[in-house]
Amino acid sequence: MSKPSAEADCPAAVAQFLTEVRSIRREFVQPADIVLESAPLMHQLLGRADEFLSEMHQHSSPDHYTRNLVHAEPDGSMSLFCIVWQPGQWTPVHDHGAWGLVGVVRGALHERAYIRTDAHERENNGIILRRGGTCVLCPGSVTTFVPNPDHIHRAGNPRGSEVVVTLHLYGRNMDNYNIYDMELGRRLPVEIAADNEPL
Repeated sequence: MSKPSAEADCPAAVAQFLTEVRSIRREFVQPADIVLESAPLMHQLLGRADEFLSEMHQHSSPDHYTRNLVHAEPDGSMSLFCIVWQPGQWTPVHDHGAWGLVGVVRGALHERAYIRTDAHERENNGIILRRGGTCVLCPGSVTTFVPNPDHIHRAGNPRGSEVVVTLHLYGRNMDNYNIYDMELGRRLPVEIAADNEPL
């Protein structure tokens, strides 16, 4: 499978979106301000998804949800993914270590939040998580998250639903994250690759 296009070859909608988010990042330092200012841009980008999401960006698998790279900044400061969720596919409980925006192109993405209640926020062991709220994000919806404290959640597509397609912009190269083992009370860093990158 071919690698996602370089920025010079980016479709106009993606190039404009990235340019505007870069401008916001130059103006604002706090992640909460960056996502506040960028959320309307993600909402606009969702309306133009048909202009730039190719077959390569919508690759899916019957075995797991797929993370298809649309664009990664050369300096590692941002990455844009199209994620495709077949019915019954979910992430593990995880955090991101960065700010981010998620927009729904098609279907309904379910998100389950978790709240860390132990007193040792930086520790990888002795973690106590409690289930928080659940939300259902429909086409056109945008949600955001910031680090510190970590945004811990699980996202996916329940059985019996239609395929879900989402766009995710992260404030770094999202090639790793932390997953949580609730039974053992541990947080483990794992590396993750894009499903549409060549082996």
